[in-house]
Amino acid sequence: MPQGRPQRDNAAVVAPVYVREAALKQAAARFAAPPAHQRVPLLRLTRAASLHDRHQDATARRNRMNERDDGHDLFGDMTLGSANDSGPDAAHPAVRPAARPVTRHNAPKAEDRAEPQPDLFGFSAPVPAPRAATQSASRRPARATHDDDAEIEARDEGEPRPKPPKKPAPSGDAPKRRGRGVLPAVATQDTLDVAAALPASVRLGTSSWSFPGWRGIVYGEDYSQSKLARDGLSAYGAHPLLRSVSIDRSFYAPLTVTDYLRYAQQVPDHFRFIVKAPALVTDASVRGERGEPVSANPCFLNAELAAREFVEPCLAGLGSKAGALVFQFPPLPDQLVADPAAFVERLTAFLAALPPLPKPTEPGAAGDGPCYAIEIRDAILLTPRFVRTLRAAGVRYCVGLHARMPDPLRQAAALALMDGEAPSGPLIVRWSLHSGFKYEQAKARYEPFDKLVDEDPHTRVTLAELAARYAMAGQPVLITTNNKAEGSAPLTCAKLARAIADEMERLRGEMALDAARDATPDEASPGVQEEEHNED
Repeated sequence: MPQGRPQRDNAAVVAPVYVREAALKQAAARFAAPPAHQRVPLLRLTRAASLHDRHQDATARRNRMNERDDGHDLFGDMTLGSANDSGPDAAHPAVRPAARPVTRHNAPKAEDRAEPQPDLFGFSAPVPAPRAATQSASRRPARATHDDDAEIEARDEGEPRPKPPKKPAPSGDAPKRRGRGVLPAVATQDTLDVAAALPASVRLGTSSWSFPGWRGIVYGEDYSQSKLARDGLSAYGAHPLLRSVSIDRSFYAPLTVTDYLRYAQQVPDHFRFIVKAPALVTDASVRGERGEPVSANPCFLNAELAAREFVEPCLAGLGSKAGALVFQFPPLPDQLVADPAAFVERLTAFLAALPPLPKPTEPGAAGDGPCYAIEIRDAILLTPRFVRTLRAAGVRYCVGLHARMPDPLRQAAALALMDGEAPSGPLIVRWSLHSGFKYEQAKARYEPFDKLVDEDPHTRVTLAELAARYAMAGQPVLITTNNKAEGSAPLTCAKLARAIADEMERLRGEMALDAARDATPDEASPGVQEEEHNED
């Protein structure tokens, strides 16, 4: 044996191996299944040993554990026929009540929990820790909305679903249940008188109708914007002064026949719609999210697309209630504005390719059928050539009152150039914006559109004179106003209606005076009569 290396003790090496082998045999003996005839006794012996180990506990605890063993089945559930049951139902163990879900509020205390039941091999399963009640994952909504984010967050944190606040008990008589429709506001006697003074051919209206601020003006109660957009048109059409409306949503995306038909079914027969053509065919530019021009629009002035996506579904859905089909051109790119003649040429070809409009079939309704109209937002395009092009195509010029356009007097001159001495077609007006304001500025200033803020008497008087002149000539009048014109579109219509009625009364007085003068011959002076006698 080499020097310097300690001698190894074989006993020291074998002893650990022996200990490990003995431990493995003991473990195998514990896990080995006993013979069949020993399984039940082994279970009983194990339970007896467990009870013997607990014999040193307090007497009260031992009694509670004995009662629990008598009242639980092998799975730890209570049985109805246990010795602890009392009452008339105790003698009927056949029915077992449904288990109540365990939450952190009704979970049993640690000292009251049932002892774990050993299995057939003498081992006891560990008791899992109680968990707080959470909502089943299958019942959680697929996505959260802004109204239930807090609720879902609480459930994800293991908290129970919050209960909605209790409604206070009603005092006195219970309010009547509101119907599904929208109630119209009660019209005042002055409103009824003004409406009676206007001829049926004069139709005033607003741009859209879904404004909750019109409560008491158009609508009888508080309604949400979505409710008014969906169901408010029938109440709007019941207002005696509102005989027209401008459908503006069609400018942003084409509507279907079903959309137009749903609108037509909500209004009376004398009602007329002003409908804006989609920007798909009237905007020369494809615009980004902020409205900035991105590229040229390949569908600009595409007559075939305009007929298929706009004219045909509009006429099919609205029928005789279609008033003016307005092609409103947003501000054009610089290259088109720099050459108005080129734009007029393209516009001429576009108008010539549009499908012809149906003529009114009712007697005495000449001129009351649908018509095409053009509205521009570039004042430089308002030239005599532009007006003559519209007249040759049988298309009306829509007076657009906007910050980018001249005052109504100058635009009235364009109408005079189109019609000549007497009006020869319908008057189409869209009063969109107060002069000097941008859209967002006017909106912020005038919301919630329940009163007149910046009245514009000059524009109102000019429009009243135009409307009275066309109405006296037997031509239809379609005028829609926007909330951004003076602050509240229906209130603007009310004052405009009064101004039109007063102007028509004034014109009737002048016409009656002229007729009286024509009917009475002027008395000739004696000198003239004597001169005539001498000549004879």
